[in-house]
Amino acid sequence: MKRIYSLTKGHQFQQTRAKGRSWAHPLLVLVAAPNGLEITRSGFSVGKRLGKAHTRNRLKRELREAVRVRHPGLKKGFDLVWIARNNLTEETDFWTIDQTVESLLRRARLVEFVPEQVTKRPRKTLNAES
Repeated sequence: MKRIYSLTKGHQFQQTRAKGRSWAHPLLVLVAAPNGLEITRSGFSVGKRLGKAHTRNRLKRELREAVRVRHPGLKKGFDLVWIARNNLTEETDFWTIDQTVESLLRRARLVEFVPEQVTKRPRKTLNAES
């Protein structure tokens, strides 16, 4: 995701959390607030309770990827803060995170269309493990 589409400063996160509306899931919380710009920006917060730095960084990378592929289809003019909850662990696979991101964006009514990138990705099937 390009830097222009990222929340980078602490005050941007604080302002979004103070003025925004939130939607919760057992794994993630999404906080969204209008930003008055023609772009939608995202920020990711993974607390120290979730593990060591390498674990937190991996979770942030997976969250960023799940949001990145959907970014072209999101409504413009919002700041989004994604907050990882304690249930999100190292064992949580990418497809679960991906479905959670999709669910929260739909509940927040921020999806205008589903980009082709999302629909053409190979999905993990449940029977592949047997």
